[in-house]
Amino acid sequence: MIASPGDFVTPGSPIQVPEETSLGKGIHDGPNGPVAFFSGTVTHSDGLLSIMPNRPIINSPEIGDIVIGEVSRINSKTAEIKILHVENSDSGHRNLPALKQFADIYITELVDRFIPSAGDTMKIRDIIRAKIIGDDPILKASTKGDIRLGVIHAICPSCGLDLVASKTTPDFNVCCTRCDYSAYRVLSVDFGKGQESGSGLDMAQLNRQGERWSPAAESILGHDGSRPYLSPLADFRRGASHDVPPNAIRNKQNSQSGNRVQRNMHSTTCTLCDSKTEVPFKPTPGKPIRCRDCMSKVKDGKASKEELANERKILMKARSESQESQGMKIFVASLSYEVTEDELRNVFSPYGNITDLHIANDRESGKSKGFAFITFENYKEGKNAINSLKNTELNGRKMSIQESNRDSSRNNRNRR
Repeated sequence: MIASPGDFVTPGSPIQVPEETSLGKGIHDGPNGPVAFFSGTVTHSDGLLSIMPNRPIINSPEIGDIVIGEVSRINSKTAEIKILHVENSDSGHRNLPALKQFADIYITELVDRFIPSAGDTMKIRDIIRAKIIGDDPILKASTKGDIRLGVIHAICPSCGLDLVASKTTPDFNVCCTRCDYSAYRVLSVDFGKGQESGSGLDMAQLNRQGERWSPAAESILGHDGSRPYLSPLADFRRGASHDVPPNAIRNKQNSQSGNRVQRNMHSTTCTLCDSKTEVPFKPTPGKPIRCRDCMSKVKDGKASKEELANERKILMKARSESQESQGMKIFVASLSYEVTEDELRNVFSPYGNITDLHIANDRESGKSKGFAFITFENYKEGKNAINSLKNTELNGRKMSIQESNRDSSRNNRNRR
């Protein structure tokens, strides 16, 4: 059956399109003709054929919508709110899509007053009214430009009692009737409505827009980023005045301009062009160290074969010299479990000066595992010991001797 205007359709139902009619929302022109791709009623209006869905409209905040939200996070320059309700939408009470549940309010969109950090105008768990002013890539909101926007409910971070509007303390506009907590909030005209203590105050004037902070209030504002070292729970439990942890002071000092911890630069020579350069790490002998120009040249494939061949010779020479200075570490396996370190030293010491020798033992039993590590001071002496003692028997067992690869995963497993 082909549906016509006024019929109810489901996804995939064929639809008859009158002449000189355009396809509208909910209709797809497929290879077998127009079909519906969601359920609803076919409507025809002003030359446009579309489907009126019978499902509720998606509750997605759009630019210009007024929302009610709860402050879920305070960052240095933004306050993040979780949207609870869209006031100007019939479906505002329904759940929101996952990507539309949160919105950010930048400090420039909080109030027409100098605010160094978002935590100076609202706190975690405050309930606010805000206007959506952006949706790409995330929702952005504002509490400026309308006296209805701002905090509509707040509780005391120290004792948990509902805060009330107050004008007794200079610069601050909310206080707690139980403890001595007082602070500043960007207040909506609806703040504390229904409470007797706030019914006779002009909330718009309490925001003190355009006014300067007094020196006393200026000293406790969140110039360092609204105390970001506090967790949400700690920020809710603590008041405005508290001792800053020592590690937070150190982090603040290190992050300030001019006091950042600088990397130690090491002077070296470019292995490709032989020019002086600096690197933020200690150079490893035999590994390429290149200046910025040479790095770009090699990356772009512009380094000539002669330059690369000459660099290879330099690296091999440096690697050889490094081996001489570092000596050689030998791995000796297939040892008898009764062999002692003194016996091993007597066998290997005639070939050179030994700087370290130890047999690997089991941690629990203390018995030998049947292998050992021997370090010679001179690389050539270690090499000579390997060649001379290869397949030599000790206490009735033929030893397996080879150079120990310090960087190999096998060696790391053996040491463990």
